[in-house]
Amino acid sequence: MTPRDVKRRSPDCSMEVCYQLPVLPLDRPVPKHVLSRRGAISFSSSSSLFGAPDPRQLSQRRGAISYDSSDQTALYIRMLARLSCGSSPADSGTEKRVHRLLSFQRYLHSSRLLRGIPQQIPLHILDEDYSGQARCMLEKVGNWNFDIFLFDKLTNGNSLITLTLHLLNQYGLVDLFQLDMVKLWRFLVLVQEDYHNDNPYHNSVHAADVTQAMYCYLQEPMLSKSLTSYDILLGLLAAATHDLDHPGVNQPFLIKTDHYLATLYRNTSVLENHHWKSAVGLLRETGLFSHLPPEDSMNMERELGSLILATDISRQNDYLSRFRTHLDQESLCLSNASHRHFVLQMALKCADICNPCRPWELSKQWSEKVTEEFFEQGDIEKKHKLQVSPLCDRETNTVGNIQIGFMTYVAEPLFGEWARFSDTRLSQTMLGHMGLNKASWGGLQPEQTAVSEETEPSAAGADAGGSRSKEIPQGSRES
Repeated sequence: MTPRDVKRRSPDCSMEVCYQLPVLPLDRPVPKHVLSRRGAISFSSSSSLFGAPDPRQLSQRRGAISYDSSDQTALYIRMLARLSCGSSPADSGTEKRVHRLLSFQRYLHSSRLLRGIPQQIPLHILDEDYSGQARCMLEKVGNWNFDIFLFDKLTNGNSLITLTLHLLNQYGLVDLFQLDMVKLWRFLVLVQEDYHNDNPYHNSVHAADVTQAMYCYLQEPMLSKSLTSYDILLGLLAAATHDLDHPGVNQPFLIKTDHYLATLYRNTSVLENHHWKSAVGLLRETGLFSHLPPEDSMNMERELGSLILATDISRQNDYLSRFRTHLDQESLCLSNASHRHFVLQMALKCADICNPCRPWELSKQWSEKVTEEFFEQGDIEKKHKLQVSPLCDRETNTVGNIQIGFMTYVAEPLFGEWARFSDTRLSQTMLGHMGLNKASWGGLQPEQTAVSEETEPSAAGADAGGSRSKEIPQGSRES
């Protein structure tokens, strides 16, 4: 029975969903190597929780993990959950958990096929309609109007994995670089997992959006006729990992709170260095390039870092000035490897902040998400009596004024120079969207200001009432 069949039942119906797959019996202890796996899943009796449970709660688990004793890899998960057909918030939460299960079933099914394990149990729970729509969207992945939010829904939250794997295959890079499919799949799964999806903006959907934008730029005539396969592989991997393990706060916050990352990287490109090192860690953990000569693998890691470090917004003027000088002097020679690398850096910078250049329906969503992340940081700063960072005070800023300022001082100069370098229909489309979006935010300004003034008297009460805030722990990535 598919989710669609469930929805056709009467509104007051409820049913037990049980996927009868081979499982490790609940009365046997779960092997430590299964519980310690980063991808292992268990379910508590009260809610669906990813990760290893407290050993004292094992007897209460509603799910179980089966594993292949030959290579100690978890293969299948069984879950018992009650699915109600009403419209209450609890029902909505259950539906989300079922969708997440569908997502994991797809992942497990694919991993078995990649490892050559024959399918013994038909997985009728796969939603062929959704996966079919996702495939149709990928046929137009080079369209600037590509709706990454819809694509993420159709892939059940796996937009980054699905999109990146598709693009690598489309360019023939998997075969060309002889990438092991199991290692590649594991790498992409770990990359997606290491994005914090409780961040309103810096999450795996943003990474997928940047990867799609990067693909659009790689297709531009100036680049497509000059870039090598190595350049393209590097560009796509950098786009997918450029914000890996982002904590949802900016560098000044990490510095003023004496965060261990700021100390580790000496207050210089703190986040970008962390993203780079995290990506290198996953490359080595999965052994994705272990078949290459050590020197080639090291060069790949170093150049990946050079691309990711270029996304540091505090160094924007340095890169822009250098780009402008090249264009003024007409000195860019794309047969030169260092010049091609510099153009890749500029392309990734554009992809990273291209939200103002998307159609209004997409751009507005991104603007609201990034602003909410700013405001959440401001809430944390207020809670701990720190000076509130610029743009992070929800009582004195609006989405509109933040976006207009960003377009004026950051986006317009960058995309103006990019259009000089690559004067194509796409470049003009991006500039056109940005102009329209800026005007739209300008038109909304009086309305947003009025709303802000109305809510100001209750701001103190909201503050005391516990608006959602995130704690930034002094530790490694979230488990």
